[in-house]
Amino acid sequence: MGREMGKSLRVGFAALLVATVIAGFCGCNGGSSSESSNDTGEVFISMTDAEGDFVTYTVDVLSLTLEKANGAVVETMPVTTTVDFAQYTDLTEFLTAATVPDGFYVSASVRLDYTNADIRVENADGDTVQVTNIVDMDGESVEILELTVELKPGQRLFVAPGVPAHLMLDFDLEMSNAVTFDDEGVPTVTVDSVLTADMNVEESKIHRVRGTLDSVDTAGSSFGVVIRPFVHLLSGGQGDFGVLTVLTDESTVYDIDGEPYEGAAGLEQLELMPALTAVVALGDLKLNPVRFEAREVRAGSSVPGGTMDVVTGNVISRTGDVIMVKGASLMRAGGSAVFNDTVAITLADTTVVRRQLSLVPYTIDDVSVGQRLSVFGTITNDDVESLEMDASKGYAHMVCTTLGGLVVGEPETAGGESTVVMEVNSIDLRGVDVFDFTGTGATAEDDADPQAYDVDAGTINVSGLEDGTRIRVKGFVTPFGQAPADFEAQSITDVSAVGSVIRVTWGPATATAFSELGADGMTLDLTGCGLLHHLMFIGGTTDLLGLPESPVIAPAESGLGLFVIGQNGTLRLYLSFNNFVQDLQDRLDSGLLVKSVVARGSFDDATGTMTAGIIAVGMRHEGHGVE
Repeated sequence: MGREMGKSLRVGFAALLVATVIAGFCGCNGGSSSESSNDTGEVFISMTDAEGDFVTYTVDVLSLTLEKANGAVVETMPVTTTVDFAQYTDLTEFLTAATVPDGFYVSASVRLDYTNADIRVENADGDTVQVTNIVDMDGESVEILELTVELKPGQRLFVAPGVPAHLMLDFDLEMSNAVTFDDEGVPTVTVDSVLTADMNVEESKIHRVRGTLDSVDTAGSSFGVVIRPFVHLLSGGQGDFGVLTVLTDESTVYDIDGEPYEGAAGLEQLELMPALTAVVALGDLKLNPVRFEAREVRAGSSVPGGTMDVVTGNVISRTGDVIMVKGASLMRAGGSAVFNDTVAITLADTTVVRRQLSLVPYTIDDVSVGQRLSVFGTITNDDVESLEMDASKGYAHMVCTTLGGLVVGEPETAGGESTVVMEVNSIDLRGVDVFDFTGTGATAEDDADPQAYDVDAGTINVSGLEDGTRIRVKGFVTPFGQAPADFEAQSITDVSAVGSVIRVTWGPATATAFSELGADGMTLDLTGCGLLHHLMFIGGTTDLLGLPESPVIAPAESGLGLFVIGQNGTLRLYLSFNNFVQDLQDRLDSGLLVKSVVARGSFDDATGTMTAGIIAVGMRHEGHGVE
């Protein structure tokens, strides 16, 4: 079955709120409750998101509360914080640490403020446009969004001194937001939010802590960071968000004031830095015992929001030593953040160039079209419509870049090294039409061609890839003027069978959303469906109304996953598909109607069946508004 590619329907990012209850892991401040207790544990909260089509999705997080079995409520957010969910693909941001009373917690609530939201998407021409129409399923403007997820018996969070626990709250924007464009090209975001939770999960994404240096313990191979997440000013010693202990080892790499270090030498240099120096650490959250281990540490002028202006984005063209960076976010040295679509940056031989998690020296010749990077320098033209930066005395930090597209032909392997040719649809989720590959090749004939993009796969196993397979490739662009190959892959993932989302809405809500409903799955009845009736995947969408058979959503063979029923602003969570379906049928029998179904999983084109790990059903009473 062919899939129609288009930009009339766009979906966004998934945002992950990971709450880890930790005893003895980090020092912290904050946290309030309606009951007092002498016995406490520590709740640790972080955020991440998954890939999607939003350029920026910035809202205010007003609060994140936990409710105990006896009704006592604990606030874990010390102050309101502004979060751009779109900046956390493949990354989890440590948000706060708060002491909470021990006991069983039965629900969690998140309040988001859209009043000053900054949401931007790409239109069909690849231009970034701001979304001013943010509405709910009934077309009403969204201002304050509050979501509560209930933890059923057997899934509840237990907090006790010395007893680590892990609660993951997933506010899934990919499943919760749809973007449509009218005939004039004006976008609208429709919000129908999904919140799920899981416990005792060792989150696999790389974690980041951002803040100021508290102290260094060279004997213990660790240092403390006063957490200042997201766009909070990296100055002062305010401990509203707590202090996190970061563990290091001999493999930890450092970038301090533009100079590279490794292991103990880096920690010793960090100890020489003044207190409250800007610090960012990237690494892994480990359990049993709970700890945060750093892979990479940046400090001083090497940190966005430190002593230099910083632009982050993708190179869309290069002429001589001038690169154009698109989708750029700018953080000024004073701490303010600005979003701008394109910034002209001048490099020089004196620009220090680094690559993520590497001590190998690079030069400006390594910066080519498509590469994602952060450039540290001085803004010379601060007109937000035509920003310019001089990085001749600064740094360029190349970070992992993501390609999305299709395999062309069969991969070739010789001498243990493989090459994959692909048709690139997107680079870091941007359409390839905005990239000018002139000058990327050794000759004009060798310039990178997105229709036949040459990927050096090295020793990666590519034996299962066939012509037309949808893949996601992570790695680094070949140095400017040296293609082919066009790209050096660090990983290649077959996404043809994962990462798809089914989203269907009914207007009005219906009692007949499912023609079949049972322990083996649910068959959707698309009769009377509303604006959304689509299968969404990386690189495009498919209209479910065009399928030869009604789509089926089925659980994994184990019957386990994350399943949600939303009603009256409260989300009931199930880990068993059978229990989920039973409650869903009971609610339908009681007269409730279905207004939306969203599911994420692998979709089988041949059978029209999605095997889903996450399913959410929104319900309402007849005649009621959005719930």
